[in-house]
Amino acid sequence: MKYIEFGNTGREVSVIGLGCMRMADLDISDAEKAVNAALDSGMNFFDHADIYGAGRSEELFGQVLKRNPGLRDRIFIQSKCAIRNGMYDFSREHILSSVDGILKRLGVERIDCLLLHRPDALMDPDEVTSAFRELKSSGKVSSFGVSNMNRYQMEMLGCAMEDKASVTITADQLQMSLAHTPMIDEGINVNTDFDGAVVRASGTLEYCRMRNIIVQCWSPLQKGFFKGVFIGDPEYAELNKVLDRLAREFSVTPDAIAYAWLLRYPAKMQVMLGTMNADRIRSASAAASVDLTRAQWYELYRSAGNSLP
Repeated sequence: MKYIEFGNTGREVSVIGLGCMRMADLDISDAEKAVNAALDSGMNFFDHADIYGAGRSEELFGQVLKRNPGLRDRIFIQSKCAIRNGMYDFSREHILSSVDGILKRLGVERIDCLLLHRPDALMDPDEVTSAFRELKSSGKVSSFGVSNMNRYQMEMLGCAMEDKASVTITADQLQMSLAHTPMIDEGINVNTDFDGAVVRASGTLEYCRMRNIIVQCWSPLQKGFFKGVFIGDPEYAELNKVLDRLAREFSVTPDAIAYAWLLRYPAKMQVMLGTMNADRIRSASAAASVDLTRAQWYELYRSAGNSLP
């Protein structure tokens, strides 16, 4: 496993983390198996959100922690808040109350990172910063980040944080996969009239690189917005052909190659796994040891249906 420094926390986290959205569907025994499979593979990063299973995922994870004394100090726990009742809520009151709920469900006194879960059009950066500062000073949250924000949204929030000091944006969790590459497309197709040149993310990846913000890739095997997995999909026959060939060359599974493609991007990258299957978690960890060449990275990009100008 490979590790990167998480913001200014002084903590190192695995480049592959276990996303716990589907943990709500498990019993405590299977949840523990998934966590142990991640740990055995060198993963120390576990990603939650208060809406996953209406809080059930966090509750189950809290039970795993309770059954395994000492585990909490070995891992990095991240959770998210702000999605509620058909709206997004970045109000100070909601952020603070959400964290209290997260801590209670997990059975811990602190989470290592809190992300704002999707942008709130009514965001008041000063109000958010006030909530973050209180959470940090109280010891309830060690670091902060965002989810699905573009560069200007992060910059607006970051300006308020810089004025108040003490808190910064450490991560942006973004949808990204070989079959969902709009953030990469807009950079490759600059100064053309091709569809890929349409600016949708406002240089978000480049901004994250400049600001040392970790890019956390969610749905790393999905095509489009929850349209299904591209592994084995006839619609992506050429991509799967290349994935299968490279998987044989590196002696890993095709999904590990897909994860390695994301990790090859030269930002601080993390892949958030969506599976709770212990065997798939273990096989995915091999992606951290796969170093794709530039030629292999571009071959995979083209085989997914993308063309270069």
